[in-house]
Amino acid sequence: MAVPPIPPPLAQLGNRPFSFYPAILNAGHNEWIYRSATWSEVLVRNTKTNEEVSVARRYLGEISRVDAPVMIVGLLAELEYRAGAVWPAERRVIEMPRAVNDAPRPRLARPKAERAVVVGIRLESDSNSRVGKLVLGGVALGVAGCVLAISLFRGGVIATRAFYAPVNQVDLPLDPYDDHAAVVRKLGAPAAERWRPMPPYADQYELLEYPQRGLYVILMGRERADARYIGALDWNWHPAHAVNFPDNGSSYGLLRRLPKF
Repeated sequence: MAVPPIPPPLAQLGNRPFSFYPAILNAGHNEWIYRSATWSEVLVRNTKTNEEVSVARRYLGEISRVDAPVMIVGLLAELEYRAGAVWPAERRVIEMPRAVNDAPRPRLARPKAERAVVVGIRLESDSNSRVGKLVLGGVALGVAGCVLAISLFRGGVIATRAFYAPVNQVDLPLDPYDDHAAVVRKLGAPAAERWRPMPPYADQYELLEYPQRGLYVILMGRERADARYIGALDWNWHPAHAVNFPDNGSSYGLLRRLPKF
């Protein structure tokens, strides 16, 4: 059975419009809506032209925490739209045309260096030199402040742009119908098991440790006997495998919000 790809963080926006930063060149209106995703690409639709394009996952960054005036999705490279697809932007150097009948001009021979004339220089007074040093120091401080502000803005401390840290994804032969016995049959006996009790009539969680795979396998159900597989977390408690439920929902968001136990 084919394992569905883990939805990217972009899928959390649902039908909410967003803008890319930096904007995709030649794409026109910079407002998009998430459509679907595969293991390698994310399909988005332009809200003005209704044209759908695919963006490689490796170019997607994080989503801004502030949605005013619009939600921002960071791009890790400058992209451009051409020939119906999105590609890394290319900076072209345009050569100026030559005039008619113009030919390359030979370089003139440099005249022999002549001995420079020694000119007497009058040293400035101490007061003028001190004022010049103060002015030069103020200019240097201003340039340093501008460089620091630009670095903070582009690095995401001030701006909403951030960088995407990819999640380790694995392919497991498990589906949402597998119970404890099915998981053990397919993956083998776990090194340890933990059960997270919850209030009555609430979903309970069971954890199976597989250190040789570097994974925590998670099952969920009202009773331990009814628990079914919902996904796997890596050793850093990040979602590594998710499943689609019968109602077309995904367990990815549930795994991200699950407290460690």
